[in-house]
Amino acid sequence: MAQRPVMELAGTIRHDGDGGVLDDLDTVRGVHRWLQQQPGLLAVAPGDLVVDEGLRDAVVGVRRAVRALFARVVSPAPPSPADAHRLLPLDEALRLLNAAAAREPVAPQLHWPAEGPPTSGLLSAEDDPGVRLVAALARDAVDFLSGPQRERLRACHAPRCVRYFIKSHGRQEWCKPSCGNRARVARHYERTREATGRD
Repeated sequence: MAQRPVMELAGTIRHDGDGGVLDDLDTVRGVHRWLQQQPGLLAVAPGDLVVDEGLRDAVVGVRRAVRALFARVVSPAPPSPADAHRLLPLDEALRLLNAAAAREPVAPQLHWPAEGPPTSGLLSAEDDPGVRLVAALARDAVDFLSGPQRERLRACHAPRCVRYFIKSHGRQEWCKPSCGNRARVARHYERTREATGRD
C-alpha cells in the first residue's frame, strides 16, 4: 500500500543497516530515481520533468521543513536521530513549507459524472512540472500536519532507525516488524549483559 507523498518524502532519509544514514535525495540522479518510484505523485509524464540541481534543492528544502515539523509533532518524545541535531527552527520550517505550497496557483474544480458521486480536484495554472511537484509535496504536508493523522505520527526508536511513521494500531511502537525485532534483540542483549555484569 502506497503511503501519502509527505511520508514517502520524509522516508527518503533512512538507516543503512550499519548505524549510518542514507539520503535518497543526495544527488540529482537520486531525486530522479525516487520520482520514478512515486507513481501518481505528478500528473505529468516523467519525461516532461527536468530534474536538475534547482529541483533537487527545492524538494530537499520541503523535506527539511517537513522533518522539522514532524519533530515538533512527536515532541516531547525525541525526534528521529537522523537530523535531530540540525533541524530547521520552527518559523523557518513553516515559512519554507508555506512558500513552497504557494508556488503553484490552483483552483478547486468539481467533477460530477452522470453515474456516481461528485469529486473535487485542483486545476493548476502552472506550466512548470517541477514547480507543480514541489507545491504538491508541500500541500500534502500542510494537509497532513493540519489533519487528524498528525496525532498518530511517531518517530521509530528501534536501534539505527531514523524513520517517522503513522501509527496504525494502539500498540505499534516501530515503523516495521524488522525494527521491532531489532529493538527486542537489543533489549535482550542489554538485559543479558546487565545480568552477567559484563561491560
